[in-house]
Amino acid sequence: MADKLYITATETRSGKSAVVLGMMQLLLRRLRKPALFRPIISEPLTPGQRDHDIDLVLSQFSLDIPYEATYAFTIQEATDLINRGQHAVMLDTILKKFKELQSSYDFVLCEGTDFLGKDTAFEFDLNADIAANLSSPVIMVANAAGKNTQEIISAAEINLDLLYEKNLDVVACIVNRADVPAGDRGLITSTLRGHGGGDRSLLVAYVLPEERSLGRPTVGDVQKWLNADLLYGGERLDTLVDDYLIVAMQVGNFLNYIRQGLLLVTPGDREDVVLASLSSRLSSAYPDIAGILLTGGLKLPQSVRRLIDGWTGVPVPILSVQENTLDAIRKITHIYSRIDSGDTQKINTAIGHFEACIDAKELETRIVSLHSEKITPKMFEYNLIENASSNKMRIVLPEGEEERILRAVDILARRKVADVILLGRAKEIRAKMSGLGINPTVEVLEPENSPEFEKYVQMYYELRKHKGVTLEQARDVLRDPTYYGTMMVHAGDAQGMVSGSINTTAHTIRPALEVIKTRAGASIVSSVFLMCLKDRVLVFGDCAVNPNPTATQLADIAISSAHTADVFGIEPRIAMLSYSTGISGKGEDVDVVINATRLAKERAPELLIEGPLQYDAAIDPDVARTKMPDSKVAGQATVFIFPDLNTGNNTYKAVQRAAGAVAIGPVLQGLNKPVNDLSRGCTVPDIVNTVAITAIQAQAEARAAKKQ
Repeated sequence: MADKLYITATETRSGKSAVVLGMMQLLLRRLRKPALFRPIISEPLTPGQRDHDIDLVLSQFSLDIPYEATYAFTIQEATDLINRGQHAVMLDTILKKFKELQSSYDFVLCEGTDFLGKDTAFEFDLNADIAANLSSPVIMVANAAGKNTQEIISAAEINLDLLYEKNLDVVACIVNRADVPAGDRGLITSTLRGHGGGDRSLLVAYVLPEERSLGRPTVGDVQKWLNADLLYGGERLDTLVDDYLIVAMQVGNFLNYIRQGLLLVTPGDREDVVLASLSSRLSSAYPDIAGILLTGGLKLPQSVRRLIDGWTGVPVPILSVQENTLDAIRKITHIYSRIDSGDTQKINTAIGHFEACIDAKELETRIVSLHSEKITPKMFEYNLIENASSNKMRIVLPEGEEERILRAVDILARRKVADVILLGRAKEIRAKMSGLGINPTVEVLEPENSPEFEKYVQMYYELRKHKGVTLEQARDVLRDPTYYGTMMVHAGDAQGMVSGSINTTAHTIRPALEVIKTRAGASIVSSVFLMCLKDRVLVFGDCAVNPNPTATQLADIAISSAHTADVFGIEPRIAMLSYSTGISGKGEDVDVVINATRLAKERAPELLIEGPLQYDAAIDPDVARTKMPDSKVAGQATVFIFPDLNTGNNTYKAVQRAAGAVAIGPVLQGLNKPVNDLSRGCTVPDIVNTVAITAIQAQAEARAAKKQ
């Protein structure tokens, strides 16, 4: 079952709050501890004011959630971050607060922004971006107010397409506030349910007709909006307001304009209007007005107040504001109806209206059955850091004097990802840290001056003396930080090593092959890249180490890559790639892949492996249905094994650039203990991610060792 859902509107005044109430009521039928989360709330009108919708839901359903945990930013705070180029910081914070809620509750219902700003497109895109990075399915609430049937359909389809472009799973489209003939509602739902074709036809759609009692403000709403003084009629503040009428003409004329549900707006010195309005409310000859708003801060004469005070119950509310009539009416035009936490009548109406128009079982089944493997780069990177920090490993970095390494170490220390050991000249490293304005808590070792130096020299000598290495040569070798770091890992004084920001790949791997060696069952060291696409993470191997692997080596790479995928929470479905699918092609290159597939299946029968497969048949379900319809891998592969380095390296770079993917790696595999290589062009985030990856590999090695 999905454990999250994101409700986003398409524009302001969509009735989103009513839908959130209805959805929370539906969730509580099945779940014991659901939570509400609003990534971005509207700006509070007064200091300390709580968000309206959060307060409403927490109060109505008695949810025991700290208010501060239910949101991340105000809209102004979020906008400021984006304008300063800190969009990623905003998403990281939202993701962190969401994960904290998710860890303590059964289900997190997320509600998007209120669309009270001027840029509707910006807010819609922002909500879609947040939902994508939370990997959350979405319910879209389309505002149908003031639109005819065709306009409703057209607007909804456009917005659905925008969500599909973000690769979001849209659970349902709820068209709210629809004032259309009953017969047209069926046309709207049938059209939207089929919109997009394919898997998107699973979309469910519902139409909620305009419920006037929810769409109109009460006189009490007007009082709160204008911060008006209540003079009379406090027991009638729940009266609904249909429209507003500015009264400036004489009594004999304005009475002709009275309609049901009007709020009359007039200066406070027009006692004639006040008395005539009250009389009209008591008369069966005129429609019932909703209330009277007096402007200008002018007080009714004492004689008039005495007259009104003598009545048994004032029939309508009378409010007073300091603003002049024009300013007051300008404010009133921006008022919108809200369902307040104490307004049980509106709350029950909203929930009842939702339940009457929604097929609850169908929607619940859709949510329950939804199991999405979609994950964004931001979510994957967050999970890396979270998993690494859950059980900190000691990771050694031999290139301790490199600026990028030092900046990455500062981040790693602040986020408590790993216990990092830097190798290099201590004075030089500390001076560079000071110059960069950082001071992470990190261990710094100078290999030759380390108390463990001679122990490592002896260990290396014992390992390599059969190759003719002398004790003095071993001492010279161990002065190299990369060899020293490798010996730390071998000796168990560190659980992993990351190098390569300055050194070549060969200089990183050679010491590991000499000392750490390949693990049992692995014939070679290979590599994978974790390819973070917009909605999923794929594993590409080998793209960095082995130029022309044999069939046996390809099988080894496939099994090692499946193990790596599993370590990082990716279900391995392995595609052995070729220019041929099945038996469609022949040739020596195809035969290598056929034999590699056979060997991999024999060695690891528990794995889902298919080959040979062309890339399109491996990744595209539609192509797979044509080329290999019965395969459990084709069209849904997660691990892609390339036949040679030329193909793999070019493909990963093509996907990285063309699809805007984040390529994390290379991640080395096949060694007894984790050692990973950085690109010499790596960025600080690349280093942070690679250290996290190495730490997670070390955790997996530790777990495997305990089982033995």
